Amino acid sequence: MPVAVVTDSTAYLPPEPVRAHRLTVVPLTVVLNGAEGLEGVETFPADATRVLGGRRVSVSTSRPSPAQFVTTYRRLLADGADGVVSVHLSAELSGTVESARLAAAEVGDRVEVVDSRATGMGLGFPALAAATAAETGVDLAGVRAAALAAVERTTIYFYVDTLEFLRRGGRINAAEALLGTALSVKPIMHMPDGTIVVRDKVRTASRGMARLIDLAVEAAADADVDLGVHHLAAPHRAAHLVEALSARLGDRLHDTYVSEAGAVVAAHAGPGLASVVVHRRPS
Repeated sequence: MPVAVVTDSTAYLPPEPVRAHRLTVVPLTVVLNGAEGLEGVETFPADATRVLGGRRVSVSTSRPSPAQFVTTYRRLLADGADGVVSVHLSAELSGTVESARLAAAEVGDRVEVVDSRATGMGLGFPALAAATAAETGVDLAGVRAAALAAVERTTIYFYVDTLEFLRRGGRINAAEALLGTALSVKPIMHMPDGTIVVRDKVRTASRGMARLIDLAVEAAADADVDLGVHHLAAPHRAAHLVEALSARLGDRLHDTYVSEAGAVVAAHAGPGLASVVVHRRPS
């Protein structure tokens, strides 16, 4: 059996590639106004949107425990996997990578953990690259290398209507959020080295979408690419991004994955989120 690939629920991969590549997805936990649920299993984007739009808003997230990963790794190995490569969201955003590494240390040297330094399809593309390598019979080191190479070839940008949710979640400081609100700024963020950083500031949502498109084209450079497009309660924005980028990139665009962001990212980004992830294919 080839190397098994594990990721987590914040990859927001559509169900089809998860099934096709036999990925194992470990969910994070979300607590919405006191109601706890596993992301993508018990708690879904609509649940987060409803809570975030209400008067009473209490949202928190937590990583999977090391024990959850230990159980997952041992099951896959017992089922005949030669090894496991476990690819997860940025260690700067969550303790998920730490939990996975603690579990790997307990299970043994047949498990490798990779920090994607991103989330959404910024995580999904490295997980898919690892799974694709595993399907060709590459060994554990080769599958890990495929994931790491995809991390380097992947760029993520996202637009949010307000900085308030990032402030609440501790992802930016209060001064940045206050300045953005006072100036009616619509920020575009990116994730160099796994941290969330303001890349650009625009005045309107339409300018935000236009800037996302330009940044994605710049990130593609002259490479053939795949795209991930995410939204939260804004399918019209996702559709616009796909249409515009398909026209701009032409036959250099291969696979496009569109999905709604789940509750973990929703808690920190808020409704209106629009994101583009560019994965440059190897030449």
